[in-house]
Order: sequence, then structure tokens, then C-alpha cells
Amino acid sequence: MLIVGELINTSRKAINELVEKRDGEGIKKIAIDQLEAGANYIDVNCGTQVFNEIETMEWLVNTVQEAVQAPLCLDSPNPQAIEAGLALARYGQPMINSITGEKERFEQILPLVLKYQAKIMALCMDDHGMPNTGTERMKVARALHGRLTEAGVPEENIYFDPLVKPISVGNNAGIEVLDTVDLITKEFPQVHKICGLSNISFGLPNRAVLNRLFMVLTMGRGMDGYILNPLDKTMMGFVYGAQALLAQDAFCMGYLTAHRKGMYQE
Repeated sequence: MLIVGELINTSRKAINELVEKRDGEGIKKIAIDQLEAGANYIDVNCGTQVFNEIETMEWLVNTVQEAVQAPLCLDSPNPQAIEAGLALARYGQPMINSITGEKERFEQILPLVLKYQAKIMALCMDDHGMPNTGTERMKVARALHGRLTEAGVPEENIYFDPLVKPISVGNNAGIEVLDTVDLITKEFPQVHKICGLSNISFGLPNRAVLNRLFMVLTMGRGMDGYILNPLDKTMMGFVYGAQALLAQDAFCMGYLTAHRKGMYQE
């Protein structure tokens, strides 16, 4: 299971304020807290810093790496900002969020994946937009898989994102994701699947409950990566519990460790 800690993102008001003030100690604390809470990767996203994103990306990457020796997931619509971060990444194998089947985006991001031997999140969308059904998304995934592997990207470095949409907008949004994960798992057993969870509950009350339940449902279908807030102790408790139930936790050691840490205490 791969957990990407999502908190260092300038779309969050508190993070944007820290970045604007260049409060390195505040950013470092968030990075440390996420790693200690169970994150495998630290997400760095400063896409809202439109006019100085490259400089901000460089500052954030350096600041985070002063605090933690963890691999980074670099997230931006700007390929130049992604490369600025990749050039500075020192620990482990970096990850890029993301590539799509859209011609321009694919041609911009693929050279970075190959140059830096990065893991890549591949969104199941192309120049025709965001498909609705699992079958339509699978067509995009199949095309992306072919283009990526033909270019030399190992299957184990590919993380398909099945596109999570709000169930408040479309009643079948959750089922569409589950179907997509099923299809990808069956056709490409060596690739990975990853998603952010919060879109599923957008516009509804009790969002945390829906997000946690959806995480368990998707894990049961083969999802093995999440972009989430690892400081949500209940969510992380569900991760360890689900892994134990799905035979992904030898002798339930991860679950027992979480229990001893008090993760399941009210």
C-alpha cells in the first residue's frame, strides 16, 4: 500500500499562508507529522502560485527535504514546475502527478518520467474528456498503458487513477470507480491503482465517513494507493484494518502495531 500525504498543497489556506510567509519551520512540521503518521510519499503541490510556481516548488522541495528523507510526489499543471522539483529530489524514487491521454500533456510529461525514472500517476482521461463508465475509462487506460510501456516505463511504475467524481452529482460515480479498478486489475495485474478520496463525498455532510467507507470498498477491488491526509487517525486505522482483512498484512503485524499505538482508541 502506498500512501501519499496530501497536506502540502497551496490550495489549502493554511499551507498557502505558510508559503507566502516562507515559513519553513511550519512546512517542515507538516512534512514530519505526515511521515510519522504513515505516509510513504509527501505530496508537494504549489499550483495556485501561478506567477512564481517554479521558485515556490524549488523552495518547498528543499524545505521538505531538510526535514524528512522521504520520496516526493510532485503535482502541478506546469511541466516546468514539475521538472524544477524533480531536479532537486534527493530521496527515493520520485512520483509525478500526473499524465493523461491528452496529446499535449502526454508529450510534456513522458520525457520527465523517463529522464528521472519516476513513478507516474496516469489519469483515465484523454482529449475526449473524462469518461463516465468503467468500460470507457478502461479504453483510455489500455491506450495509456501501451504508450507508456512502449516508451520504456516499467509497469510497476504506473499508477492508474480511475477518476473519482462526487456521488452528489452522479449516482453511479462510486460504482464507476469500482468497475474501473476491477477492469484494470484483471487486465494489467502488475500496474498499480491510486486515487484521492475526497471527491467522492463532495457536497455532502459527514464527508469523512463516506471517504473512509469508499477507501475500504476500493481496497477490496484492488486499489493499492491513496492520496489522503495521514493525520486522519481513523482513516489510517481503516487502512491497516482493511489490509489485515484482505491478507495484505502478514500475521496482522501492521494492525497490531496500530492498535498498540492507540490508533483505535476514541
